[in-house]
Amino acid sequence: MPAARQVAKRRETARPAPALRDLAESLVEYARKCGAGEAEVSIVDGYEFNVDVRKGRIETLVEAGSRSAGVRIIKDTKTAYASSSDLDPATLRRLVRNAVRRAELGSPDEFAALAPLSGERVDAVGLDLYDPAIAGLDSKTKIDLALRTERAALRDKRITNSYGATFSSNEIRSVLALTNGFVGEYEQTYCGLGVGLQAGGTDDRVEDSWSSSKRHFKDLGAPEEIARKAVERTVRQLHPRKVPTQNAPVLFEPTQTGWLLGFLFGCVTGTAVYQKATFLEGKLGQRIGNERITVIDDALMRGALGSHPFDSDGLPCRRTMVVEKGVLKSYLCNYYAARKLGLQSTGSADGGGVGPANFYLEPGQGAAPAADIIAGTKKGLLLIRTIGHGLNAVTGDISRGAFGLWIEDGQIAYPVSEITISGNLGRILETIEAVGTDLDFNSSITGPTVKVAEMTIAGS
Repeated sequence: MPAARQVAKRRETARPAPALRDLAESLVEYARKCGAGEAEVSIVDGYEFNVDVRKGRIETLVEAGSRSAGVRIIKDTKTAYASSSDLDPATLRRLVRNAVRRAELGSPDEFAALAPLSGERVDAVGLDLYDPAIAGLDSKTKIDLALRTERAALRDKRITNSYGATFSSNEIRSVLALTNGFVGEYEQTYCGLGVGLQAGGTDDRVEDSWSSSKRHFKDLGAPEEIARKAVERTVRQLHPRKVPTQNAPVLFEPTQTGWLLGFLFGCVTGTAVYQKATFLEGKLGQRIGNERITVIDDALMRGALGSHPFDSDGLPCRRTMVVEKGVLKSYLCNYYAARKLGLQSTGSADGGGVGPANFYLEPGQGAAPAADIIAGTKKGLLLIRTIGHGLNAVTGDISRGAFGLWIEDGQIAYPVSEITISGNLGRILETIEAVGTDLDFNSSITGPTVKVAEMTIAGS
């Protein structure tokens, strides 16, 4: 079926946008009639495509529409939640009635309330979140992208096996209506392409992967480029050595800076703060890192993966300076966490919790190319992959199994494995002595290469 007809067919089966908005508003009004003090209704109507190929054959293919409605009812400071994948109005009215009854059975919480209606609005169209080119892609093209990626990778004779290549895409329309008068909606798309590979034999097998994720199809990495990076990342780990236990500088590749920042994000959420589950509790306004550390959460970046116009409290999203030159300037809060902490919401509500927008470490002045940072390292570890959990937000302690490349005299000398890196996030933020320029928004939590002065590397 031609692409245009496919899109048209999909649109025919989807509920029209005005109908979704009318449905959400009618349910809010119905909740009020049923006795709810306050009510929130969110409706999501999406279309998902995902194909996994391996050794030139399709292993799984999912092409489906997905719809859901979520309801939050607050009555006398008691809260109930309900959800359904059936958007039939009669079903949803029954859902609302049941939720109002359940709220009456709950425990009172003085902080339970909808956010007050804000006079600010973010122009969703101006954020450039929707790409019609993704909606216009036919299934054959999507499958071919995955096949081309894997085929290009397997041309390299050093690759001994494939974990498969994946193409995925999503088209989502979101509507939110609240009893405070807020009604908002927007459309968004994103797509991803990646491949996982294996090299070496039975005794020296190594593996790695590479992928690209973007809101716009034109920005997605080409299959051959993704394959090249996946091959490069995999074969560089062949024939690893062990290194003795020692303290040494550790350079985090951007992918590894990403997980480090993911750990930091969990530590700066208002939820973690009021639960006393973060070592950064009580540190607002204090120095938690050196002057190279500036961390921003920005929901307003045009076309970025984490951008959105309003949060799930119906508050306008914004750019929040989280850490500025080492000083903790803001926790990230939804309205509930902000009330508990006596702060202002940062428009970070995500369902029942707090979620990132585009949470990143800014390279800033003095940032250098990653190659220069490596060249300036006498001896140390370039961290390329970690395994395990080993993160304690209460203390900031880190301990993870790791893979990397050993640096000697400013050059990559050999790969290393069977090591564990350990340290403390607070200490790491204080001792980052170089930040790279290679920031790439391939994820909603991201950062460039960073060099930490010293961490414990447990080896042989």
